[in-house]
Amino acid sequence: MLTRDKVKELVDHMPENFSVDDLVEKVILLQKIEEAEVEIKNGESIDWEDLKKEMDTW
Repeated sequence: MLTRDKVKELVDHMPENFSVDDLVEKVILLQKIEEAEVEIKNGESIDWEDLKKEMDTW
């Protein structure tokens, strides 16, 4: 889950002038990364080699 501090840090690293679209895009990316980290911790991720094998079947 995103915290106010993480969003503030994100904004602090943005250029002085930025669009709302840029900010929203970065917030969504940060959210997705955090969700992925939780999935990895919970063992819900797939190994790279297994992913390559699965992609070969597509």
